[in-house]
Amino acid sequence: MKEQKESASGIQHVSYRPPEQYALDLEVLPASELRRRVNNGYLSSTHRIEFHMLIYVTAGKFNHIVDFKSIACEPGSLITLRPAQVHRFDTESDWEGWLVIFRPEFLQPLQTMTLIDDLKAYGSLEALPSHQSLDKLEAHAVSECITQMYSDAHMSAQSAELHPLLRHQLCSLLLRLHFIHGQRVVQSNASPVNLHRFRRFQQLLEKSFSTQQQVADYAKQLGCSEKSLTRTTLNVAGISAKAYISSRINLEAKRLLTQTALPIATIADRVGFEEATHFVKFFKREVGCSPGEFRRQQEKR
Repeated sequence: MKEQKESASGIQHVSYRPPEQYALDLEVLPASELRRRVNNGYLSSTHRIEFHMLIYVTAGKFNHIVDFKSIACEPGSLITLRPAQVHRFDTESDWEGWLVIFRPEFLQPLQTMTLIDDLKAYGSLEALPSHQSLDKLEAHAVSECITQMYSDAHMSAQSAELHPLLRHQLCSLLLRLHFIHGQRVVQSNASPVNLHRFRRFQQLLEKSFSTQQQVADYAKQLGCSEKSLTRTTLNVAGISAKAYISSRINLEAKRLLTQTALPIATIADRVGFEEATHFVKFFKREVGCSPGEFRRQQEKR
């Protein structure tokens, strides 16, 4: 299923590599199967993944670590992981569920012309939160989708025939999850205008957080005032625009601290600080410890 290599900092970089006899770019497997393939030492270590992964929980309770944050999971929980994210399995809890793993390029259409449905599916994947809690009806529908994908992936057919079928099923699953998430957001009373603005803010931030760190920069590009952007992030994410920007910078710093052996000064420069001392003060204020202390803490885990 996966191939791993160790970075200079000790964190495992894991790419998609299915068993030799399995020739598909998407794999669906029960959590119990993953445990049979690898030992607890491997599962309990921190990984940086280079593929997409959905973890759907069907039984048991546990805590899953995603980008240094603990997520409490129970039956109906759906975790969405993306390339470059770091995560760690809980090997002390007895839980069961499904893993859906696929290469980033799997959603790309076979045709040279990109179809609208493919764009919608990719957009749905990007918009999903790290964690969703599904109710009984939603969980039943998602479980049926994944179970059917698992069955179809093991049919006796050529990969050229199975790939379009599995791609269609994955698109359907992602659109369903996107719809479920959208319903949750609507119920939170966030207005369509705020949702659209927040989505655009996220996209801009992802591209520019290392060069633009002021709320005013993003408000100008979005054609709104700083107060309006702050109201939007408070309404949708529950924190201010300034705090949202800081959290993205800190996440990148944490990734670089754990995934590389780069000097603190180099990391400071990569996340937009001209002076390493300013970065250290910023990181310590936001995280509660210095960058060096954070790196040492993660190396012990």
